[in-house]
Amino acid sequence: MSSVAIVPSTQELVLGRYRPVRPLGTGGSGSVWLALDEQNGLDVALKIIPREGKAAARAEREALAARRLRHDRCVRAYDVGHDTDHVYIAYEYVPGRTMRDAIRTGALGDHDAVTAAAQVLDALAHAHRAGIVHRDVKPANILLEDRDEVAVRLLDFGLAQFDGADTLTAVGDVPGTLAYIAPERLNGGDATPQSDVWSVGVLLWETLTRRHPFWGMPIQEVAQAIQAGAPPLATERRGLPRRLVSAVDTALSIDPTRRPSASDFAAELRNASRAPERRAPRKARQEAPAETVAPARRHARRVLPVVLGAVTAGLGATFLPFWPPELVALLIVATGLASWLDPRLGLALALAVPLFPLGNVAVALAGLYGIFAAGWLAANWRDARHSLWFMAGPILATVGLLPLVPLALVPVKNTARRAAHGALAVLSVVLLSAVSGERLPVSGGTASALELGPLDSVGSVATAVWGWLLHEPLVLAAAILVGAASALLPWARRCSRLGAGGVGLVVTGASVLAGAGVASTIVVMLAWAGFALAAATPRRAA
Repeated sequence: MSSVAIVPSTQELVLGRYRPVRPLGTGGSGSVWLALDEQNGLDVALKIIPREGKAAARAEREALAARRLRHDRCVRAYDVGHDTDHVYIAYEYVPGRTMRDAIRTGALGDHDAVTAAAQVLDALAHAHRAGIVHRDVKPANILLEDRDEVAVRLLDFGLAQFDGADTLTAVGDVPGTLAYIAPERLNGGDATPQSDVWSVGVLLWETLTRRHPFWGMPIQEVAQAIQAGAPPLATERRGLPRRLVSAVDTALSIDPTRRPSASDFAAELRNASRAPERRAPRKARQEAPAETVAPARRHARRVLPVVLGAVTAGLGATFLPFWPPELVALLIVATGLASWLDPRLGLALALAVPLFPLGNVAVALAGLYGIFAAGWLAANWRDARHSLWFMAGPILATVGLLPLVPLALVPVKNTARRAAHGALAVLSVVLLSAVSGERLPVSGGTASALELGPLDSVGSVATAVWGWLLHEPLVLAAAILVGAASALLPWARRCSRLGAGGVGLVVTGASVLAGAGVASTIVVMLAWAGFALAAATPRRAA
């Protein structure tokens, strides 16, 4: 946004016919004023751009594109002119507010958001047929008219790509707004109509979930998140029609060839909004404006990785005698700080802490653990914030609430990763109990000794560990059960209102058979019942 708004004189006519009345807004290239066309008495939106640098070239590009567009969902350009200092574009004046303002205030319900997106796609389909790719589709460039029914206008073709337009950027630059740029463009590919479709998919995902799929993280991670793709819409917002979810997910395909055309996407959105829903949609959370919530949310997202990293380092440094107390404290603090700065760095440090204590027992044991740690680091590299959630097992086990692990793992994305976290949560508890000589939390009794020698090979150590697990069948069964429950819980919750309760009943019943205490069982039952009730309670969509 310009630091200084352009303020024309209201006493002089612009281009000999337009009298500025009041400002409507400012943008990155200039300002927009409500003006009176004294030749015909019409109100116009007069865009004023300085004739300097790239702003003038962008204004010329915008004017060229506007002359080619004749569609009800594109703001019409009446006149273009310039003087020695500025370029002027007179658009039809349409009272309204931007879609960005509507999203911030939560004024768009699901149906209105889908309708608005379909109309934007109509405008884009018209532009694409004229050989124009917008390249900067975002909520701030979409105007919602002040009308009883939803009606939008697509604005600002200043970055549009089409034949006859001069190049605005240097080689390697990617024009547009990062949060809405398609991944193929970040990889150096050209903008295509499918790139505009991606942008509409992002803004619709954002409107339906009340959060942006790629924002709210350090800026250096945004491009990586875009190239990895948006999370499936169904994982962030339940109760939407499946056809709508499928349409949005397809528009956000990493491969642009899998995305629909703008016209096909618009048709699919309209068909999805007309289709009857199988269940009552859930009401989206009403959030405070993004500018007040985003900073707090960014810090809150860092707190849990810091806590889990510090706990992991603390347990890894103390479960075998090796590190002196001063170094234990230093490792805990260093891991927490690393997790705050970069969750990947914190994950690597937390996993490295047990390496020397294990090597003090057997070098091969440290090697086997190193293989596991490297694999876990690679598997969780893209989502390092959730990489240590299996530590929910040792934390909950200290208060006898191990059956609540599947609930703690709900935020972990990907079914296979939730299963791995769930199984590892149980195995880590058993390992810590066995090393400390305490009773095993699953089977009861004391674990048998793990016979290892300092000269054993990695293969023999792996065989010994597997043999030890086979002698504890209840441990394996518990790991498999908790892993399966963790993996299936989100799916069961989506498929049936009673699905979450069913998973909780199985897990709680298994813990009772394993000898769980009365007090812990009551707490577990209440927690599962509360979760199941929340999952089964229908909520209206916004």
